[in-house]
Amino acid sequence: MMNKEQYMASLQKLHPIIYCNGKRIENVVEDPMTRPHVNSAAMTYELACDPAYENLMTATSSLTGKKINRFTHLHQSAEDLVKKVKMLRMIAQKTGTCFQRCVGLDAMNATYIVTHKIDRECGTNYHERFTNFMKYVQENDFMVAGSMTDPKGDRSKKPGDQVDPDLYVHIVEKKKDGIIVRGAKAHQTGMVNSHMMLILPTTNLGKNDKDYAVACAIPVDAEGVTHIFGRQTNDTRRLEGDIDTGNSEYAIVGGETLTVMDNVFVPWEHVFMCGEYQYAQEYVEKFASYHRQNYGGCKVGVADVIIGATATMAEYNGCPKASHIKDKIIEMIHMQETMYNCSLGCSYEGTKTEAGTYYVNTLLANTVKLNCTRYMYEISRLAHDIAGGFIATLPYEKDLKNRITGPLIKKYFAANPNVTTENRIRMARLLENMTGGTALAESMHGAGSPQAMRIMLYRETNIEGKKKMAKQLAKIKED
Repeated sequence: MMNKEQYMASLQKLHPIIYCNGKRIENVVEDPMTRPHVNSAAMTYELACDPAYENLMTATSSLTGKKINRFTHLHQSAEDLVKKVKMLRMIAQKTGTCFQRCVGLDAMNATYIVTHKIDRECGTNYHERFTNFMKYVQENDFMVAGSMTDPKGDRSKKPGDQVDPDLYVHIVEKKKDGIIVRGAKAHQTGMVNSHMMLILPTTNLGKNDKDYAVACAIPVDAEGVTHIFGRQTNDTRRLEGDIDTGNSEYAIVGGETLTVMDNVFVPWEHVFMCGEYQYAQEYVEKFASYHRQNYGGCKVGVADVIIGATATMAEYNGCPKASHIKDKIIEMIHMQETMYNCSLGCSYEGTKTEAGTYYVNTLLANTVKLNCTRYMYEISRLAHDIAGGFIATLPYEKDLKNRITGPLIKKYFAANPNVTTENRIRMARLLENMTGGTALAESMHGAGSPQAMRIMLYRETNIEGKKKMAKQLAKIKED
């Protein structure tokens, strides 16, 4: 396993092409726009080397028998699924944001299941290839970016019917030693500070979409790969100071990118699906359910911090004992623990797959994420209600530190006499950071938009069975 310093050093050895705000980023560890995201992911390496967190952060590899970081682990029991959720909540409590390794973990576990099935039914050897890849990842403790979401183009058309074929990643050539792929993946969490990306399909496919049925592993700095770093709410405040950023050490969400692949070569040993379109939908569902399981862990950990910041703001404002404040905080706690309960439930209800690994309860996993699309917004609304409107209109940090305006700000934004104005502002900026646009949009659309969960809930619910129960109790007999 790598520690924090070794992880950062490993990134220095890579040379991905990354553009941000009109210029190329040469060093993701040092650049102020990407450094907070590196810090957040580095926490997953730091905690894995801390004996106090060993039980959650590490596991024994089912492939090599060695001790590994849990973010490279193939789940071997329902207990593994539960530990994953508890681990995510714990890390989020320490970073207050996304730590980026979940997508890759979920993509790897989904790939292990699907390649096993393809091999069994089609006589391929994808599973052996992927098992070897997993040994490689575990041995090096690589951070793998799970790459699922394509730009999609015209949503009314399938991948093979798009005017521009590159709007979904597809195979353009099969060669003796590998394949050539072209296209792009959007909203790529943690891509710029990962070592590898694991490409997988993003939707169900038909016969005309065979070239889009591709799964493969590609280094982030492979020839032909370009990453365009996305904007986040208040991101350029990182260039201006410490206070206005809110969470200067760990940023906002996951440092997402648009990752473009222009005729990228992939050797056969890193190809895990090549034309088997009939397995794409199951691939998507397996990945999505694993990923939706996460939100009752990581987002609940974030909510822990939001609730703590909100309660602190009430104290700083001088009204921590008001009954309506307590009632609103209780409501926030109720919503976050409901998400956590669902996440634990889908884990405890996990079952063993034919590949030998464990998979979450699909129905409950989708319930987790659908709750999150609502509850994180309501938790944030209540935080704004309690904190007060000044979190939206605070002056610049430079004005706070200015010799003329600073004393005025400290005088007129003072509240609880036992708390400095600067500390009150710092806590307000943290809340602004954690409950603003980018963070909430990710809660809504990360791991799939609400309608995707609704479809899965209906598909996984035995409606006919429920109707039968009702008819039996009503003593209805049908011919």
